Order: sequence, then C-alpha cells, then structure tokens
Amino acid sequence: MKILYYACFSSLVLFGCNAGPSESAVHASDSDSIMTCANVIPSRFSSLSQDSLNYISGKDHVKMILIPAGEFKMGSTNFDDAQPLHNVELNSFWMDEHEVTNAQFEAFVESTGYVTIAERPLDPADFPGVDPKKLIPGSAVFSAPKNIQGLNNHLQWWEYVPGANWRQPEGPNSSITGKESHPVTQLAYQDAEAYAKWAGKRLPTEAEWEYAAKGGKHQNEIYYWGNEKKEDGKWLANIYQGEFPTHNTKEDGYETTAPVKSFPANALGLYDMEGNVWEWCADLYRPDYYASSPRLNPRGPSDAYDPQEPGTEKRVQRGGSFLCNDQYCERYKAGSRGKGEVNSPTNNVGFRCVKDIK
Repeated sequence: MKILYYACFSSLVLFGCNAGPSESAVHASDSDSIMTCANVIPSRFSSLSQDSLNYISGKDHVKMILIPAGEFKMGSTNFDDAQPLHNVELNSFWMDEHEVTNAQFEAFVESTGYVTIAERPLDPADFPGVDPKKLIPGSAVFSAPKNIQGLNNHLQWWEYVPGANWRQPEGPNSSITGKESHPVTQLAYQDAEAYAKWAGKRLPTEAEWEYAAKGGKHQNEIYYWGNEKKEDGKWLANIYQGEFPTHNTKEDGYETTAPVKSFPANALGLYDMEGNVWEWCADLYRPDYYASSPRLNPRGPSDAYDPQEPGTEKRVQRGGSFLCNDQYCERYKAGSRGKGEVNSPTNNVGFRCVKDIK
C-alpha cells in the first residue's frame, strides 16, 4: 500500500474531517426526535451511579459501556452530506467509555511490536522523482500561523513534520511523557484497526457512533449534549476558542488534546463524543450514502468517493477535535460527518472501539 501523505501532502491533507469555513445553518424540525430505549437515561448533568451503567472491560482494560438496542433518526439538515435524515435501527453493542489513550496504545505496541504508518520507512518506488534523502517518515501537525490569507487554504496551518508520530505527536521535540491519559493521535486508519483487533474489538460504524453520541437527545439540538457550549460557566468539550487559526485563547484549559474524561460524560456515560480528537469509524466515506443506507445496522458503502478528491480512499471520522469551532470546522456539531484519507494521520485524530454482544 502506498503511503500517500508525504509526496501528495498538499492535496491529501485537505482534512475533509476538518470541514472548512462555516456552512450556513439550517435548523432541523422540532418534530425530528431520536427514538431509543436509551431515552429513559437521565441527562448528562444528572448524577449517574456506577450501578446504572452496565459495563465490561476488554483486553485493554478500558471500561466499556452498554449501548442498548434502539432506533434513531440519523443525519443533520445542516450539512449536505448528512442528508437525508433517515431512521436507523441498531442492535445492542459495547463502546469504550473514552478515546484510546497513549498508555493503552503503548501497551499494544509493547505487546505486539506494531509499527505505525507514520513510523515506517518510505519506499522511493512510491515517490518517483523525489530525492530519497527527503523521504523521511513523519506526519501532519497543526501549526498556528501568525498571519493568514482567508480560511480556504488549510496548508497555512498544517505542516508535514519529519519524525512526527504517536510517540512524538508534534514532532521530535514533543513527547507523550506525562500525557499517558491523553488520547493517542497520529494514527492512520489501519493503525486504529490493528489496535482494535488486538483488543478483541472493532471500530464503530458511523451509525453506532452517532447513536451513542446522541444518547437519547432530540434531533434539533445543536450539539450532542444540547444547545449551549457551557454549563455553569464551564466549557462542555475541548474545542477551539478565539480567532482560528492564529489565536487560541484556551478558555477550556487546553491548547491541544485534553486527558480523557476531562469534560462531562453524556447520558450513557461516554466521554469526549464531541471535541478533543476526531475518531476513526469503520465506514468508507461517500457524501451520497444516506440516500441508500439500509435501516438495520448500516455498515457504510462498498466503495469510497469524495468529489473533492476522486480516487482517494477515505473513511468517516466523527466528533470533531480541539481545532473545531463555529468559525471553522463546524463538523463537531450533532449529526455531522468528517472524513479522512486512510494513510494520512494527524495530531488531532484518534479513535475508540466497540464490541459486539453475542
């Protein structure tokens, strides 16, 4: 498989998962509501006893929350590729309560000797015409520019950094030491998939991800938790505050990733379903898939297609990251979809796992 993110960086690092300048808001009908057996669970701000959250621990020893079977209305009228709204019915499944952390991924690497895409040597045969001395493994890192010319060119704030990988998310001068509880980043899709298989789990479908994120909330709410970004003056997710991308005021306390479980859980007991890092889903990405999506346990299309980059394989990403706000990258909002080229890891994308109930 070719490693595309180096030589073709300017085209592949469009970070479709990061959306782009804000899209026009169109409010969903108040009559569109989520229908689920989970709607009896208290709101995210209620006190949840441990007994009310049935859970198991997987091979990686992370708590998994039971997501009960049910039906919900999937999608968003605010984003073209998240339409039409459609009813989806899902079986019960288990989901990690938080994103996979650096410590968890390190345990996987120590157990298996796995080497991620961003760490692997680059084959000169895959990059004809490129000086082999310049083919240094690395990955894409967000770098705040001092000045920008509009928000249409993402290369103003993304940079390919040799040596950037999950151990050094921002490059050789960075480290995960002291950040063991932060979500792991700089992983390509197959890296996340390899971890999930090792743990005896799998990556969630985007239908499972959205259903769990909504947790019984109504369709017309702006965010997965409701309509406000703060509760009692406190931010409810790790997103970007300030003037993107030049000045992050860090009002939520974090410039990049936050330790998992730093913000309130949703009604099901799941953390960081919005913000912190984007999360890989199993589905291939097509903007037109919802028109033909099956009602029962949809698994995504059989092929990938992005009109912005035809011929590039992309998978769905969900939830937004620490770089999302309403000025740029609105796709952290409820029902929206992100996308990412499968071989292009970045320092704002991670994942969590699910497990089937047999």
